[in-house]
Amino acid sequence: SVKLARDAEFQAVIPVRGKILNCLKASYDKIFKSEIITNPIKVLGCGVEVQGKAAKELNQFDLNNLRWSKVVICTDGDVDGFQIRTLILTMLYRLCPTLIREGYVYIAETPLFEITYKEKSAEKTWFAYSEKEKAEVVRQLEGRKYKVDRSKGLGENDPEMMWLTTMNPKTRRLIKVSPEDAAATEQMFALLLGDNLDGRKSYIAENGHRYLDDLDVS
Repeated sequence: SVKLARDAEFQAVIPVRGKILNCLKASYDKIFKSEIITNPIKVLGCGVEVQGKAAKELNQFDLNNLRWSKVVICTDGDVDGFQIRTLILTMLYRLCPTLIREGYVYIAETPLFEITYKEKSAEKTWFAYSEKEKAEVVRQLEGRKYKVDRSKGLGENDPEMMWLTTMNPKTRRLIKVSPEDAAATEQMFALLLGDNLDGRKSYIAENGHRYLDDLDVS
């Protein structure tokens, strides 16, 4: 649906199937053997900021060769989608951090709910990106007949919805990935995705209570 919704004049879609390698922990040899990683890098055109034989099949980084004005990461708005997003960000951060530093990388916000109101011949649809936004729309529609549907995810939404919520520059929501402190960002990536198991346990013990409502457990 993303491919059908895009404007081919200025948008390209590069599918990433499933969870990619954790590029913070994997060796460069292993990273560059993965087509799931090398294919998007080749399409971007700017190369990688990695020296050595492992990257011999990819060009050295040159921002002038970047083919697109924005690199937009689109994943589902659930736990798995957030993990995939983080892994893609980690890949970009390790292989071509200049893209993040110079403000070329964005995250597409994915709506969680589609709220439809029908009355006689009139119909209107709202997209809510959080429980709070859903509650605000429902409050506005109090006393009227409406329907709330949970968004099915990027792979199942129809092209018209994808155009409105994800692809259309006039109506989509993008978050610019612009770390003010690259060193602090690298430290957090290393803590959450690196080999420091004790540090990660301590961080979860101290901060985990903030995310209890988001836990995906049965």
